[in-house]
Amino acid sequence: MSVIEQLQYYLQYPFVKYAFVVGTLVALCSSLLGVTLVLKRYSFIGDGLSHVAFGAMAVASVFNLSNNTLIVMPVTILTAILLLRTGQNAKIKGDAAIAMLSVGALAIGYLIMNRFSTSANISGDVCTTLFGSVSILTLKKSEVRICVIFSILVIAAFILLYNRIFAVTFDEDFSRATGVPTQRYNLIIAVIIAIIIVLGMNLVGSLLISALVIFPAISAMRLFHGFRKVVIISAVISVCCALVGMTCSILFSTPVGSTIVAADIVVFLVFTLIAKLKGYE
Repeated sequence: MSVIEQLQYYLQYPFVKYAFVVGTLVALCSSLLGVTLVLKRYSFIGDGLSHVAFGAMAVASVFNLSNNTLIVMPVTILTAILLLRTGQNAKIKGDAAIAMLSVGALAIGYLIMNRFSTSANISGDVCTTLFGSVSILTLKKSEVRICVIFSILVIAAFILLYNRIFAVTFDEDFSRATGVPTQRYNLIIAVIIAIIIVLGMNLVGSLLISALVIFPAISAMRLFHGFRKVVIISAVISVCCALVGMTCSILFSTPVGSTIVAADIVVFLVFTLIAKLKGYE
């Protein structure tokens, strides 16, 4: 059976189609604010929030909650708000606050899963949560619906607030001086990132989701200039890498999260090489 025939065979099953829909939406949403996070030097906030989401998911698994998103999503959003507030404290800088919450949540989450989990394969559960499922064919209909709803909200919020996000990204001081409530829009950005982190955990795991946010943005910035152009190219890169990664995962039985990130790394290296050849660096 050829590769194309094998892929056509798998695409006959609805849950495979669900996985591609969710993967495409998560990749698209992840790329929208990646440029903003890179330019504002908030790249590590995704990593910190993903570790917090892991801790929340560990608690949800201990209580055997069928839909752990109902716990993970609010906790991650509240943490994003807390990080924003704490980062303004002169005693605790933003990077220190992210490091504290990140490491603390990761340690407590693993401790809870190790001590109270009823699963016979704790190591497997932890590995799946951190790095994504070995198979992408495990999504439930409820998870697909939640992903579609929140993805639409994220995309709509980005489009409606595009001008404000652009202003806050490039010159926050000037925006504040002209009367723009920059604090409010920074809060909205943090909340959207929290939502994206939770949506992406089922796809690539809590340790790799920040790669979906950062790599496409950095790759696009190697060759293109202009905020809108970079965001569009970043979205194209992210979606293409997600589709290639999921396809390879199905065909070669590789971990989906690691495969998608590997595709992102390849694109980054190619774009970097092209930029050097053209003398952009």
